[in-house]
Amino acid sequence: MEKLRFICFGRSLQTHITILSVFLMLVAVAAFAQKDEATAEGIWNFDNGDGADTSGKGLDGTLVGDPEVVDGIVGKALHFDGDDDGVKLPDSVGINTLAQPDYYSNRTIALYFNCDDVSITSHKQTIFEEGGRTRGLVINVFDGHLYVAGWNRAEYNWDGAWPSAPVESNRWYHVGLVIRDAVDAVEPDKFEMWLDGELIASEEGGALYGHGDDIGIAHVNANAVFHDEDGEGTDIHYFGGIIDEVVVYGSAFDEADFAAYAGAATSVAPQDKFTTTWADIKARRTLQ
Repeated sequence: MEKLRFICFGRSLQTHITILSVFLMLVAVAAFAQKDEATAEGIWNFDNGDGADTSGKGLDGTLVGDPEVVDGIVGKALHFDGDDDGVKLPDSVGINTLAQPDYYSNRTIALYFNCDDVSITSHKQTIFEEGGRTRGLVINVFDGHLYVAGWNRAEYNWDGAWPSAPVESNRWYHVGLVIRDAVDAVEPDKFEMWLDGELIASEEGGALYGHGDDIGIAHVNANAVFHDEDGEGTDIHYFGGIIDEVVVYGSAFDEADFAAYAGAATSVAPQDKFTTTWADIKARRTLQ
């Protein structure tokens, strides 16, 4: 009987240890993930073929040119012709017009894209941009490479960072640009580039002060800074290809957050394999 009691106690203890281990793992994952839905500043999924913002912030974009409604990663997306198609986004305190002395310490811009021809060198193919020549952020394709960039050339003189990675034509990717726990000083590991769920680069960077120049998808709406030029001008540097699920958050996504997005981009047939996953994600987002 004593032996039986000992065996039962041992099994009970083992069960409790297993449960505790699982609980601690879940806590660790929750702590590791930095995405905060309360900080969603703009979500443009193009499911209705327009520039509607589904974040609840009311930042509906205006389509210019004649982008084509096509199948995206899940639902619909927009195909831009690379000549005059784009989306113009309104100003927002949560994205670009925060007044000094405050600044943006955490930021994530993430989206799916599929570029028709990544080898183009006649112009930069701008996927997303905000800000201008003094302060801003940009994601673009040029000469077979994807770039993410950030700069704040006033206040504390962050000249900028332009990490890049090679990409291919006619292939889906998920890209993320992250500013993480930054202040108004240039410090290591504050500016990050993510591609298909992997951290590609972590570079010197800092916080982003308010910047009044306009925000654009698939083109430069008003001024930007690229790796080899100050892109002064409006309605330039158009993107040719498909863009889907553009999100801007005031929190810094981490590995666990990007993992939820990356699988769809790397799937051979994302529309078939990930519809259920993305339907769940979108449903949860709608309920929040």
